[in-house]
Amino acid sequence: MTASDMESMSVSDLLAMATPEDRHLFETLRLGYTETLGLPELRMEIAQTYDSAKPEHILCFVGAEEGVYIAMRVLLAPEDHAIIIVPNYQAAETLPLSICAVSGVALNPDDNWSLNIDQIRHALRPNTKLISINFPNNPTGTIIPRDRFDDLVELCRERGIYLFSDEVYRLLERDAGIRLPQAADVYERALSLNVMSKAYGLPGLRIGWVMTKDREVLQRMERYKHYLSICNSAPSERLAIIALKARDKILTRNRALVSENLRKLTAFFNDFPASFRWTESDGGCVGFPRYTGPMDTNTFCEILVEETGVLLLPPTVYRSELLEAPQDRFRIGFGRKDMDIGLAAFRNYLLKTGHR
Repeated sequence: MTASDMESMSVSDLLAMATPEDRHLFETLRLGYTETLGLPELRMEIAQTYDSAKPEHILCFVGAEEGVYIAMRVLLAPEDHAIIIVPNYQAAETLPLSICAVSGVALNPDDNWSLNIDQIRHALRPNTKLISINFPNNPTGTIIPRDRFDDLVELCRERGIYLFSDEVYRLLERDAGIRLPQAADVYERALSLNVMSKAYGLPGLRIGWVMTKDREVLQRMERYKHYLSICNSAPSERLAIIALKARDKILTRNRALVSENLRKLTAFFNDFPASFRWTESDGGCVGFPRYTGPMDTNTFCEILVEETGVLLLPPTVYRSELLEAPQDRFRIGFGRKDMDIGLAAFRNYLLKTGHR
């Protein structure tokens, strides 16, 4: 129950969504090298998921991790300073730390894990080059209010700071009304990161991308990619095109599954009010409950997986070199269709051990 992605599908299921032409292009595909930027048709489909992007604003990667790595290596130098929200995807912290000075700004658990823009402002230095955010957030599932997002964009614009925005859970919001714009649609020095892995549930394709209108940065990132993956998998690019063309159908299915599983998860935690504090995630398919039971949270998670096979991500996974990480929370995923099996084993353990 740690899974951070949506329920996936088979190649045959995905091909069933393809047009006859796209199926033919996949089946007759020659397995040569592809373009470093990404197949033009793929970049065209990705661009259509933004409000203002063109294919030339897109650079494809082997998953999101390569995009994070290259962006940090291209944007940051030893004399720079970066600000990272905490908690965040681990690479968002560790990569900048390997390059330059980094400050962490904590999301506030007492305010639905929201972001205090004044704290960001206070953390600024004359050499601040980049601010890294992640909404919907991993692991908390929070989405900051639109006015705070706008304030952050304006702060970056005032100082000419790059805004790196991890948006891999976007389109899995509980309420479309709280959906944030993609940063690179509204700010000229923003980089929006996305991937087929999370909201689309297709991590096996290993197709991610960055959208930015800063062409000089995109060109430098493309050159860096030549030293890593060079190019993406040709079959994966074709399958990603099929998925993106069927995105409305895929995302409708995935949002329905998230909604159903959230209802089950909330009912589950409500049955054990003395042991858990749970707030439904704003978006994504992960949450960050607080454990208030009779032992420390790491021990609880260890015993749970040893005795039941139910795996939760314990606090030790979320340690940070920037700030003190909460030691009473664990991450749980709810993007898979077989969650009832895990919840049943989880419930049996709690009842057996006297949790309330």
